[in-house]
Amino acid sequence: MLCSLCPTNSTCWPWKNRVCSTTCCSPPALKPCSRSPSIGKHLGAEIGVISILHTWGQNLLLHPHIHCAIPAGGLSPDHRCWIRPRYPFFLPVKVLSRVFRGKFLAGLKRLHSRNKLCCSGPAAALADPQQFAKLLRRLHRHDWVVYAKPAFGGPMQVLRYLGRYTHRVAISNHRLLAFDQERVTFRWKDYAHGGKQGRMTLGATEFLRRFFLHVLPRGFVRIRHFGFLANRFRASRLALSRQLLSSNSTPPAEVVICATSFQTSSLWHCPRCGAAMIVMRRFTAAELSTCCYFDSS
Repeated sequence: MLCSLCPTNSTCWPWKNRVCSTTCCSPPALKPCSRSPSIGKHLGAEIGVISILHTWGQNLLLHPHIHCAIPAGGLSPDHRCWIRPRYPFFLPVKVLSRVFRGKFLAGLKRLHSRNKLCCSGPAAALADPQQFAKLLRRLHRHDWVVYAKPAFGGPMQVLRYLGRYTHRVAISNHRLLAFDQERVTFRWKDYAHGGKQGRMTLGATEFLRRFFLHVLPRGFVRIRHFGFLANRFRASRLALSRQLLSSNSTPPAEVVICATSFQTSSLWHCPRCGAAMIVMRRFTAAELSTCCYFDSS
């Protein structure tokens, strides 16, 4: 599953302090989700997460969010079986969004109490604890965005998709169109208007200002792994997961019931009449990879 998380009202806080903003929006905010009671009751398994921090939009302005690749299931608490979701989806996004909101705002509050937020310029008023508490209350009232969708194609397509974010910063070379010593012209997509292609011209100084918004502090880890994919036991847990997934032995009755329920509920239904959808054709990962070119920068 691919998942993206970001605050809906990020414009309310002028992220002057790049270190603090990326720290709050970094993958550690997701770590408690794997053991949260509100999420555990839906899955009841140890999950694995690969997460990548992405800070830019097509216009190079600051847009911090996290892309995650999460296996559809996890290890049982006793590590004896692989647990699949009881639903035709991984986790309820409303539950996940509320947990993410709570963890993010708790981290923001912790940074403010330790004087690690730079409250200057338009944010100077937030140095006052009462004003900062007022901001947090306003953010708590908003629904936060968690966008989840099934993996497209297969594992290689997921890794290729995430691979575009690992070493690229802000803009790829093929989007740069012109430079006349004073202005830079580049290609961009306006996703607010249906992904319309356009050209944007910025002064060289403004272009560099936007670009350096996305250069992370030295030593900051942008790609992080959690759950059974954590670095310290990833090799052993991955081997165990593969063994459980490929095992041909008869699973316990409770696992059979869970698997049967999952297979029954995984059918696609027509949103209009409710009847089961008929699969007309299945595409392989190789066929999907040649359908179109996706530019994520």
